[in-house]
Amino acid sequence: MSKPLPDRVTLGLVQMQMSADPADNLSRAIARVREAAARGAQVVCLPELFQSRYFCQTEDHEFFKLAEPIPGPGTVKLGKLAGELGIVLIASMFEKRAEGLYHNTTAVLDADGGYLGKYRKMHIPDDPNYYEKFYFTPGDLGYRSWETRFARAGVLICWDQWYPEAARLTALTGAQILFYPTAIGWLIPEKAEYGAAQQASWETIQRSHAIANGVFVAAVNRVGVEPGPNQGIEFWGGSFVAAPNGEILAKAGAGEEILIVPIDTRRVDFARTHWPFLRDRRVESYGDLTKRYID
Repeated sequence: MSKPLPDRVTLGLVQMQMSADPADNLSRAIARVREAAARGAQVVCLPELFQSRYFCQTEDHEFFKLAEPIPGPGTVKLGKLAGELGIVLIASMFEKRAEGLYHNTTAVLDADGGYLGKYRKMHIPDDPNYYEKFYFTPGDLGYRSWETRFARAGVLICWDQWYPEAARLTALTGAQILFYPTAIGWLIPEKAEYGAAQQASWETIQRSHAIANGVFVAAVNRVGVEPGPNQGIEFWGGSFVAAPNGEILAKAGAGEEILIVPIDTRRVDFARTHWPFLRDRRVESYGDLTKRYID
């Protein structure tokens, strides 16, 4: 019989800027994970595709060389780091599943260094400077959570964060915390007109997932301007942790930063008993959600 999970856990959100050198990015990420652990973090999450710049700004076959199997050499190295530090590590990576078959995937590594599993990004965008459909096959592992040493963690990735269905289904697997490794920012010519509203919408939708599902939400973004078409993307940072009532417990600025956020997972039960949305769901009436549109 597994031991009860602790009521209190400290999250570490690593908000960082990426260079053009994957080895440099990995080295700096490892240093920041170490720093987060030294500051008390027990569950540490890195941004989306942290080992490289956001290559999806263009369609270029050369970038497929960045991919690796999961599990594989990368998860072995990061698993050793997690085991050494006694932390849970949530690491977003570019997965090569087979020749011509690739996924945007996040690995979950437990505090003993063991590989718990992976989540493959389900919703794949195709917008200017976000040409992910060229690179990634939609996920086929479903919505998942894992019982780690410190908490039951669910993982979704970036574009997934806009979909209430994804948050709900992950919460229904028992997740206490939804982690969203993210790479989101402004197209620079649009920032003056739309920037503030775009970032506010991004934050609001995720806070709403926390409220609707009675879970903690941890969104972990990258920062900095990365070159590409349309003057590139300015990643806005703003990583944050929201409580089950939607309250923002901590929020990063626009630069490199490590958020250390203690949480009390008993707030999940408190929120769900006082706002019993899960109790009052009319599941028998939701069949049309499987349709693309109701004509």
